[in-house]
This record gives sequence, structure tokens and C-alpha cells, in this order.
Amino acid sequence: MGGWGGWGRWLMLAAWGMGMATVGAFDHDHALYGTVLSQHVKKGLVDYGALKAGADELHRYLDEAAAVTRVEFDGWTEPRRLAFLINLYNASTLELVARHYPVESIKDIGTFLRGPWKQECVRLWGTTTTLDHVEHDVLRRDFKEPRVHFALVCAARSCPPLRSEPFVGDRLEAQLVDQGREFLRQTSKNRVEPGTRTLFLSPIFQWFKSDFTASKDSVAAFVAPYLPAGSPGQLEGYRIRYTVYDWRLNDSEAK
Repeated sequence: MGGWGGWGRWLMLAAWGMGMATVGAFDHDHALYGTVLSQHVKKGLVDYGALKAGADELHRYLDEAAAVTRVEFDGWTEPRRLAFLINLYNASTLELVARHYPVESIKDIGTFLRGPWKQECVRLWGTTTTLDHVEHDVLRRDFKEPRVHFALVCAARSCPPLRSEPFVGDRLEAQLVDQGREFLRQTSKNRVEPGTRTLFLSPIFQWFKSDFTASKDSVAAFVAPYLPAGSPGQLEGYRIRYTVYDWRLNDSEAK
């Protein structure tokens, strides 16, 4: 009996240890967030009224993300880390807007000195931080991936469209390419006019020019692969003009 008791205790400890290894393991499919997006996002716009009335899945997803430790995060592949941070930024933005809804613009949240991007609304690695911190001090500083600007959505109509699916590490490259192409085909934000040799671009390409030119000679060279079929293959000599940024909320119910 004593021998069996020892084996029994060993088996129990082994089973407990295996359980502890899996309990709390983060879902890299981001399924809860995927449910939120599929229910409330259509053609890049958000039904904030419905989201505010039923945000349980969003809160559960943010709870899951908040439970991830820095040590756990650092053990993931780079695509998984990028996908996590992009989704966390976008999900935290959705939660921030839904909490203050109805508003006409995300810029109506907060004060002049402490606007929406400086609100402590993102739970990350055991602390609560800001959207600005996630974007500028983590994503832009640590990853040097300019295409995050195709994926981060600040709840404005001139932002890139919010996908109706989460970013996933295993498909991140294809998703970022698709995001870039979708963003560059939205003619109110980006377009080419060969007749006047003018490239109209979102102010995003002006605000973060250094990110886009870090790996390319120019912003035009960076965006060229993402322009719609039939666009000029060479943009040398084209002047760049920036479109007006529409800060109205990306609300599907807005008129």
C-alpha cells in the first residue's frame, strides 16, 4: 500500500503539473475576440450600440489577454507577439469607445490635455497602460514592422478598416498584405491620378513617414505593391498629396 501511495502521489503531482502547464495558456486563435468582430463589425464599421449592450465576450477576451505575463509573451514567435499586440490595441479601443458611447468621435473621449490615446485603458503584463504606449513604445519601437499602421484601428472613419476577424500569428503575413491592399484601394483615403501624376495618400503615411522609409527609398515605393491592379507601376516623379483625415467615429449606425 505504501508503494502504491507513493506512485499515486507521483501520478497526482504529474497530472497537476501537466494541468498547470495548460491552464491559462493563451488562445492564439483569439476566438473570443473573433466572436466580437464577427458579431459587431461589418465592412470595417462597428455597431457600437450593440457592442455596448453586450460586451461580455470582449471583456472576457481582454481578461484573457491581461493574464498573459511578459515571460509568456517573450516565449512566443514574433508573428504571435505582433498579432497579440495588434488585437489588444484594437480590442481595447473598442472597449474604450463602447464604454463612452454614444460619441461622435473618439477624440471626444478624455480631455484636451489627456485624450483617448493617453487614457490608461490597456491591461498588459500586469499593469494598465495607454494606447499610445502600446503603439509607440512597444509595437513601433520593438518590432519595426510599418504594416502595423495598416492594422491598428483608432475608431475613426479614415483609419484602415477594422477586420471582421482577428489577426493570427500563423496567418499574419497574408493578413497584413490583405490589409494593405484593402486600405490602399479605398479611394477616399488613397488613390493615384496618373493624369496629374499625383499620389493621394492617407495622412498616416505622413505621420509615420520614417517607419515606411526605413526599409524603402520612399513612401511611394512602399505603397506601390499594395495599390490596386492597373495602377502605374512606377511612381517616380509623382507628387504626394495627403487626403483629409475624417475623425468621425467608424460607427455603422452613424448617418
